[in-house]
Amino acid sequence: MDDKISIKGKFFHIIYHQPLNHFTVARFKLYDISEKNIIITGNISEVMMDTLYDVTGHYIEHPKYGMQFVIETIKKVLPTDVESVISYLSSPLFPGIGKKYAKMIIENLGNDALLRIKADPKLIDDLPKINNKRKQSLIEGICDQDDLQEAIQFFSTHGLGIRNIMRLDRIYGKQALALIKENPYRLIEEVDGIGFKTADKLALSMGIELDDPKRIEAYILSLFKDKCMANGDSYLKREEFSDYVNKNLSDVVYDLDMIINNLAQRRQIIIEEDRFYHFTQYDAENYISLFLHEKLHDAQLIVNDDLNDHIESFQKEINIDYDTKQIEAIQTFFKKELMILTGGPGTGKTTVVRAMVELFKRLFPAEALAICAPTGRAAKRLSELTNSEATTIHRLLQWDLESNTFGVNENNPLSRSLLIIDEFSMVDQWLFHNLLKACKNVKKILIIGDEDQLPSVGIGSVLKDLIASDLFQVIRLTKIFRQKEGSDVITLAHQIKDGFYDILDKGKDVKFYQVEPYEAKDMIINFVNEAFKRGYSINDIQVLAPKYSGVSGIDALNSSLQRLCNPADSYKRELRVGYRVFRENDKILQLKNQPDDDVYNGDIGTLIEIVYANENDLKQNVMIVDFDGIFVEYTPDLFVNITHAYCISIHKAQGSEYPIVIMPILKQDIRMLNRRLIYTGITRASRSLIILGDKEMFDKGISVTDRYIRKTTLVKRLVKDINNAWK
Repeated sequence: MDDKISIKGKFFHIIYHQPLNHFTVARFKLYDISEKNIIITGNISEVMMDTLYDVTGHYIEHPKYGMQFVIETIKKVLPTDVESVISYLSSPLFPGIGKKYAKMIIENLGNDALLRIKADPKLIDDLPKINNKRKQSLIEGICDQDDLQEAIQFFSTHGLGIRNIMRLDRIYGKQALALIKENPYRLIEEVDGIGFKTADKLALSMGIELDDPKRIEAYILSLFKDKCMANGDSYLKREEFSDYVNKNLSDVVYDLDMIINNLAQRRQIIIEEDRFYHFTQYDAENYISLFLHEKLHDAQLIVNDDLNDHIESFQKEINIDYDTKQIEAIQTFFKKELMILTGGPGTGKTTVVRAMVELFKRLFPAEALAICAPTGRAAKRLSELTNSEATTIHRLLQWDLESNTFGVNENNPLSRSLLIIDEFSMVDQWLFHNLLKACKNVKKILIIGDEDQLPSVGIGSVLKDLIASDLFQVIRLTKIFRQKEGSDVITLAHQIKDGFYDILDKGKDVKFYQVEPYEAKDMIINFVNEAFKRGYSINDIQVLAPKYSGVSGIDALNSSLQRLCNPADSYKRELRVGYRVFRENDKILQLKNQPDDDVYNGDIGTLIEIVYANENDLKQNVMIVDFDGIFVEYTPDLFVNITHAYCISIHKAQGSEYPIVIMPILKQDIRMLNRRLIYTGITRASRSLIILGDKEMFDKGISVTDRYIRKTTLVKRLVKDINNAWK
């Protein structure tokens, strides 16, 4: 690599440009006596043709593409010769100027007009025939053109990644640099995905003092949000909030009451009686309650006459006999504006929902319906069983990852009459609130979920709260219908739900093996290997564990299972990312939603190709993962969104089913174990379940019904706002 050098020249052809991070490969003509054409690469916010640039960087010799110049900094050079200035000012960069007025500018301000205006923009006011449009055009074209490039350079120097820099540009535009220099902690409130750690790192590198009032206030708000998120609570009590702040901020002098007042005045925190809410959760609770009160008491799409005849006809078509409770569920669906269908595995929820969807299509052929679920895998299963298109909630609402906003909302609502939401136990308050905001035209809502599964990862207990309000029609399916392979799994799940079990000692589809923690990993390897010998693939087998750390935690098991399922080989490429080694043909888990790529949290795919940095124009390592025919390309900024999927957490498995589930329950897991967690893990198996570990820990786990009751006021608001008369 050569030492850093500076070159001048003009772009004349773009070979490649990535809109997300502005990585560009282009042909560049040097502004010297040689006028040589070179290839130039780097992050460039906007490339203007026929515009002179001053670039610093270094040359490299690419093994495939030859000599290239890699950009470190880039800025436009304002021309000073008459012809160049006229050409520049009459370019599309300055709408409304034109050659005639460009000449007039030079006549009044001289050949160095551009440099003079950049140094003193007030000179524009003295130009003849100047109007607001021309004035704005000159200011934006001359004075503001380098703002984004300057911002990229500044933020990069202070440790901010390119994705966050692009996010700032989208939100703040040309004011980004000035606004953030004034108060970098505003990022926490105004930019989704940037928390206190990122903002604080930027602030401290800019010289902010540790005891700066802005820093302390930002940290306290961050502590508040983290505490709510950790417990899934909508609010904190005043004393709880105060104690938590004092515990974490003991080495700095601060006035908590004053800071709380400041946060309340800016509506970051809402105070109601002795409860402190983050404004997002306060607004979510209120909107959910008001919507269900105001919207769903008008009877629409109601069927009474001939409904039983339609149900009878459908049963004959699919050769099934619904029991009394299932028929009640179908009837209720057509008589109520909102209905909740709940039940454990094997209770016939899927066949009931199939009937609801099919009969709705027949009875209301002109009405459209939307079917959704929190995860991609759950949506796919729902689509298959209803023979209708189903999607994730985020995709249905056209979620934008960068701004954390939804394209489908109260101003652009869904044009659907029926909304069906499956796996509703996974839906948090904020997401349900945004879903309802898009339901202006929706006339009927069906909520499907297992009330005994784990609550949402996000804040709230929406399914539990809706049921507890006793204001909506709830149909519980309890009778077990499945009497085939995997039925022992269903029996065990229902026993665990009731706090006991006896089938583990006599069932053929479920087994428990007593092992010590140090033995568990090797035994899991043996079980997986045995399944391979019986013809199962790695996609048929899912190891689930409660926690990541420990000798048989998720991280350790993934490493060992990778060696068994996808061992190193000379024909497979590898890429080390932190402590993980990704290898072609690895089983991959998606950790975050990427709506633009149509891949979502919990999706599982296969790593099909690794491309090294010296082999592509991006100059970055790239991994390509196949998610059932959806191919997603991961560059280093997205590597945090994936991990190995040989072993995953029970939370991540929610909404999915696997033929074989292997689940260690060990002494190391005791603090996490509870009945809901174990029940959720068991219900992920469709054919066979192997539990191994400590029977005593297993028994203790199922004896813990709810280790922590989430604090919400949704039930209180629902009962207050909804008129019981329309129940």
